Amino acid sequence: MKKNAIIGQLGGPTSVINASLAGLIQEGLQSRKMNHILGMRDGIVGFLEDRIIDLGKEDPKVIDALRHTPSSALGSCRYILQEKDFPHILKQMQKYDIGYFFLIGGNGTMQINHQIEEYCRGNNYPLIAIGVPKTVDNDLCGTDHAPGFASAARYISLSVQQAGRLARDMQSVDKYVVLQTVGRNTGWLAASAALAKKRESDAPHLIYIPERPLTREKLLFDVTDCIAKYGWVYLVCGEGILWQDKSAVADLPFKKKHTTSEYGAMGGGSAALNLHKLIYQKTNFRGEFQITESLSMCAIDRVSEIDLEEAYACGVEAIKLAEEGVSGVMVSIFRTSSSPYRAELTTVPLKEAALKIKPMDDKYISAEGNFVTQEYVDYLKPLVGELPAYSELNYIKFE
Repeated sequence: MKKNAIIGQLGGPTSVINASLAGLIQEGLQSRKMNHILGMRDGIVGFLEDRIIDLGKEDPKVIDALRHTPSSALGSCRYILQEKDFPHILKQMQKYDIGYFFLIGGNGTMQINHQIEEYCRGNNYPLIAIGVPKTVDNDLCGTDHAPGFASAARYISLSVQQAGRLARDMQSVDKYVVLQTVGRNTGWLAASAALAKKRESDAPHLIYIPERPLTREKLLFDVTDCIAKYGWVYLVCGEGILWQDKSAVADLPFKKKHTTSEYGAMGGGSAALNLHKLIYQKTNFRGEFQITESLSMCAIDRVSEIDLEEAYACGVEAIKLAEEGVSGVMVSIFRTSSSPYRAELTTVPLKEAALKIKPMDDKYISAEGNFVTQEYVDYLKPLVGELPAYSELNYIKFE
């Protein structure tokens, strides 16, 4: 007997998460094993609160256009399930006759999916639960990369390529620029700025990531050394970078008065602002800070075409797996070649992705810990695609 399918989007959005949603809906509507294709508003919170919509009643043109629409069309949340929620979730499954459960998200989302699948199985409720990967941080285990990362990396590399020229051309005014990317625990996204660099003097000069804790002395040496060499310095950091004592560079000088119970975004201070202040105190130079925050999560104008294709394909693959009776897995991307780029879709158990964090491999980080290696550039370049080439004056002196 046919059962209903339901889809949710959790955590921070990406430029391509709606492409995965479109793949799930379009393939699901063709399924002979699924009745209605439903959606939960604002993630698992909407499911708990009966905010359920019928995606099959949407205009097919609207669904198709989701493939090129940024952010999370269903709405999202960062809620962590409590023990009291699980009996209610089971009642909701029964109420809406859910047999197929799809969540699009990162490691926190895969934890929720894993918990729900296990609870339903333990209570003899037949449920097929499949995760569709998504994160701009690229810290999701069990996959070469996650949909959303390539587009965010393209956003960052283009931003640094363009803002780097601005910084170079304004070095008579501002001697340093600090750009901060998202990335709580890993440096995959901050490191993507390296694609902007074509020559030694180009931005970025320095990249700091959570995998390599800093000392204030090392930071200030690196910065002043670059200013001495190039006349200016462009520094990129992830929001979650650490000092050597494991304290966050972003820490505020006071403690927050509130706590949150959620998966996801950092709160409080800013690594870029704190680095900017330290550099100013040491050098007395004027400088800028640039904080992209969530802009890299929704920049459809800078999307990676490979990212769009893979995000959609992951949604389609999730439906096909469900029709085969596969459950308790996340769709995974397995790279078979970088040049030319080739990849195939496979699966990884939800428990292997749930709440686990994939740091950057040591082979991708320079010996000094303040930049990336060529291996990382080779890994990233086919995902991001070609960057534009800009004109350069020769500065021929008038005689």
